[in-house]
Amino acid sequence: METGCAGEAGHGQRERVFRAPVLRLDGEILSRCPERLRFLNRRAYAFDLLECSLFCDAESGDTAMRSDMSDDQRALTVNDATLPVIDLSGLFSGDPDDTAAVAAALGEAARTSGFFYITGHGVPQDRIDAMFAASKAFHEKPRSFKMKYWSGFTTNHRGYVPFEENGADFPKSINLNEAWDMSYEAPADHPDYLAEWRMTGPNVWPDIPGWQDTVAGYYDAVFNLGLRLLDALALELGVETEELTRHITYPTSQLRMLRYIENDLPATKEIVGIASHSDFECFTILLQGGPGLQVMNAEDVWIEAPPIPGCFIVNIGDIFETWSGGQFKSTQHRVVNIGKERYSFPLFFGLDYHAVVEPLTKYRTPETLEKYPPMKAGEHLLRMSINAFRYMADAKAKGELVPDFEVPEENPFKREARQP
Repeated sequence: METGCAGEAGHGQRERVFRAPVLRLDGEILSRCPERLRFLNRRAYAFDLLECSLFCDAESGDTAMRSDMSDDQRALTVNDATLPVIDLSGLFSGDPDDTAAVAAALGEAARTSGFFYITGHGVPQDRIDAMFAASKAFHEKPRSFKMKYWSGFTTNHRGYVPFEENGADFPKSINLNEAWDMSYEAPADHPDYLAEWRMTGPNVWPDIPGWQDTVAGYYDAVFNLGLRLLDALALELGVETEELTRHITYPTSQLRMLRYIENDLPATKEIVGIASHSDFECFTILLQGGPGLQVMNAEDVWIEAPPIPGCFIVNIGDIFETWSGGQFKSTQHRVVNIGKERYSFPLFFGLDYHAVVEPLTKYRTPETLEKYPPMKAGEHLLRMSINAFRYMADAKAKGELVPDFEVPEENPFKREARQP
């Protein structure tokens, strides 16, 4: 059922206001001349495209080949460092020994790099191919079409996120991606949707034939894979699965359909695909369609994590680091600006908004409780999202979003990289 469509005023949706087409775009044009920016209606920017154009023909997508990449954006290549590749087929065999072997491999990876590839996951290739096609079909639509579904029309963060929405420092810092964001479907009468700003509620869907079925089908398949991973990681930690799954009824498990924008800008700390961060949920299951991802390994050194055919890549998030008392590692990662169009699909496997996250009983000590004080899963997600999306920061500044918790400038789980 297509509920909560953009343009309908009501609970969880903000009144439409005029917002000029930001960075008037024919094939997504930005500007390398911030001094030429002028404010339009406080929230939008326009460019003198005759004197200040940017996106041209970007030739190289191989990060190792870029001559305009700053040193702080470089990483060890796959020739220098690798991430584990774990076959999950044992989780589906019905043999407890197979399950235990996979769980042990997952636990080893979670305790060291915090990032690993998975194969034998059971998600059909035709479903994956259809997802790439669906994302391309949406992102190739005109800007005017996509902005009808702007996430700023909602209070549960659903719909289209233009690239200039990324981060409060735009255009000083630029994250060159746009996205369609959705999450676990909750009814329009759910209390957290009615309360607004709790990342819960109905999805919105663009008017593209067959699009909803394709995307929802992919979401269900990968979410169910996440449940399998949750079972295996609970086994590895030596806790009952129910101790974790009792927090999952209408979780804030977001799926992002990201498109990284082709450009000829350099790769620097201020001009990135996505800036360095950890993920705020239990773990993330990522499908990526090109190079650019870099992850921080166990030695806190950046290494490249290119796509491997037939594999997803998984990273541990802040919640599992907390649950495990720091045994599992929530790993920093980023996407450097490779200059080429790139599609990716992270599904952030989360918990219910009000789920209290703290070290599990088995891992609860005075030291772990001091390092990981209790937090609500949804509040942690929202406090990080306020600084990640400009429309949320604006709503907070105007008193439309009034959190009853602290909003830090950066994630307390953040780690700094070191040079190899």
